[in-house]
Amino acid sequence: MTSAIRSVFTLALLLCALPALSQEKKAPEPLGIALEGYAYPAPVQFLPLTVQGQDVRMAYMDVPPSGKANGRTVVLFHGKNFFGAYWRDTIRALGQGGYRVVVPDLLGFGKSSKPAIDYSFHLLAAQTKRVLEKLGVSKAAIVGHSMGGMLATRFALLFPETTTHLVLENTLGLEDYRVLVPWRATEELYKGQLDTTEESVRKYQKTYYVTWRPEYDEYVQVIYRQTLGGEYPRLAWVSAATEQMIYQQPVVHEFPQVTAPVLLVIGQADRTTIGRARVSPEALTKLGQFPEMGRRAAKAFPRATLVEIPNVGHIPHLEAPEKWHEALLGFLGK
Repeated sequence: MTSAIRSVFTLALLLCALPALSQEKKAPEPLGIALEGYAYPAPVQFLPLTVQGQDVRMAYMDVPPSGKANGRTVVLFHGKNFFGAYWRDTIRALGQGGYRVVVPDLLGFGKSSKPAIDYSFHLLAAQTKRVLEKLGVSKAAIVGHSMGGMLATRFALLFPETTTHLVLENTLGLEDYRVLVPWRATEELYKGQLDTTEESVRKYQKTYYVTWRPEYDEYVQVIYRQTLGGEYPRLAWVSAATEQMIYQQPVVHEFPQVTAPVLLVIGQADRTTIGRARVSPEALTKLGQFPEMGRRAAKAFPRATLVEIPNVGHIPHLEAPEKWHEALLGFLGK
């Protein structure tokens, strides 16, 4: 074989191998269910806890102000399909405004432990209170997005002496899902979580936004890559158990009992509800009607301010951060 023929033969082999190499590079790496290796916007600390006989660790960020300190603290509660790191822009905006910011990863989420326990908003609120006590924080503004809004409301009800302000960003629980959403056993919800795919995650998360942007795919990849690891069944069970928590533990009936001033920020295009796949088409037209629910909630709370953001979906702090930060900082600064 001449050198010229050998060169052509070698080139042909390399060209045949390129597609395989390309596919190999694109294959995502599994991500541990405690988000090992996933960077957070601030150092992460852990609070050791014993919960229902299990030793666990609750992760949180304690971020000092970057601007002139005003001596006040804000707690940020994440939603069900997210974790503390998605607050990065809000952490920065609050820090520049002089606020200390505490961002928990709730037990079962983010970098925290994933125990198979009986989850409740009461439990998660009490654990957060222990974080604040460890940090020497006696009073704080409590902010919650989505599921985190239900937890923030429960926290304000349990610990009114700690809660200076309550801020709810497109919170779940503005309605009682038990009225129109059929009940499912946690085991059935768990089996559904085991069928999670990259495309199913992306399809669902696209409903959060009016306009999908490439940067939102980061949160799709985090969830999807966790499904590729050996510990994913444990996370799938936690996801099912916390969906059951949302379903079984409504807070909407207790809004009149909240004593703190409340800010409701509502993206008007949001139609998020739990159990969408098992709801009849007729019932679905009545669920997740955030514009109507926001106005109704504003009347139910004793002291509420409602900010409606047109053409924005479920996550204003990602889709319309300037409007969200203006509303948040304006309310906290009153």
